[in-house]
Amino acid sequence: MTTRPRFTFHLPLPAFALVMFVALTMIATQPAQAQTYTVLHYFTGGGDGSAPVSGLTMAGPGNFYGTAAYGGYEESGTIFNLRQVGSGWILTPLYTFHNLDGSQPEAAPTIGPDGNLYGTTFRGGSSACVLGCGIVYKLTPPANFCRSTSCPWTETVLHYFYSTDGAYPGYGKLIFDRSGNLYGTTGSGGANGLGTVFELTPSNGSWTETVLYSFSSDADGYLPYSGVIFDSTGNLYGTTQNGGPNGNGTVYELSPTGSGWTKSILLSFGGGNQGGGPRGGVIMDAQGNLYGSTASLGPQGGGTAYQLSPSNGQWNYTLLAGLPAAAEGPWDSPTLDAAGNVYLTSYQALGNGAVVEVTPSDGGWQLNTLHAFSGSDGAWPTGSVILDASGNIYGTASIGGNDNNGVIFEITP
Repeated sequence: MTTRPRFTFHLPLPAFALVMFVALTMIATQPAQAQTYTVLHYFTGGGDGSAPVSGLTMAGPGNFYGTAAYGGYEESGTIFNLRQVGSGWILTPLYTFHNLDGSQPEAAPTIGPDGNLYGTTFRGGSSACVLGCGIVYKLTPPANFCRSTSCPWTETVLHYFYSTDGAYPGYGKLIFDRSGNLYGTTGSGGANGLGTVFELTPSNGSWTETVLYSFSSDADGYLPYSGVIFDSTGNLYGTTQNGGPNGNGTVYELSPTGSGWTKSILLSFGGGNQGGGPRGGVIMDAQGNLYGSTASLGPQGGGTAYQLSPSNGQWNYTLLAGLPAAAEGPWDSPTLDAAGNVYLTSYQALGNGAVVEVTPSDGGWQLNTLHAFSGSDGAWPTGSVILDASGNIYGTASIGGNDNNGVIFEITP
């Protein structure tokens, strides 16, 4: 089968700071009540990295891990820790990639049951692809207590991708099952060159990759750029940005069977008001409903926020909101709080991007803009946000700030 070329929508190498769109577009949203926006860190493009395209991973109150896709000492990206100390915040680089051991980390790291960090890089590693096909890594803290402000962690490459088994893992965070196996996706490669869902199984100090599913055609969906999630019975859920019966991307389910995994398409996006091009994945609430977003089309042209509800073996689609008009809408998965509110970053809404909230209201849903980026305080947010126990919102903007290398921010209600 002819391999379909990968659609490139990543921030280009250091030219990602070329321009910032500042044209404001009128949108039909409600202004959010008093929010305080604070920049916690301005990236410099040096040892701390630049272009934090993914969100953050919370390790505890005031303690986060994250990645920067570029920068570092060899422009291959970094992994960092951001910790609150007193009334301030300190960012500490933990590891700088060197291309052969990975390059361009676009996904936030996952904290493993052993306390180590696990993740992927979009490029680097095997030379089977241009600039490398990407890797899966483990990052281990120093064995002894560190008395310095800079104590590098140790990287171990768990798997090099070689195209035939997948290539270019994207924004999707890795997930663990109860047995300690890792699961993720690649946006390209596999048996048909259209992307994969994979599993890594530990055994005797090494890890073995198994391709659970290779996407096969336009009708099947392709470019699974986001990661996957589990439900309580062991099924996996994710999205493909392109393809499907309607050609605008899909939401899919993979179910384990005695002979492998069976794939079902839960939704083929219809375009128009339903939206299309879902780059972010889905999340699930306690009732088994799925929530996600699309990056384009929709009632306002900036993508959509949606819900899928299971009913008698079918999945019912509900449009929660049409997102603000933008060249591109959300790139990553939504975040859900305990009250059922949905939070999203919209990449180019209002020119420089925005953080929005979709809240249940009078039997429907209301869209609120929590923060519209100005450029000097960040721009083009691509990663998910995360909430702490007090309802404070943390996230990243991929460019903007003092040096146009991106920022880490907090929004306090």
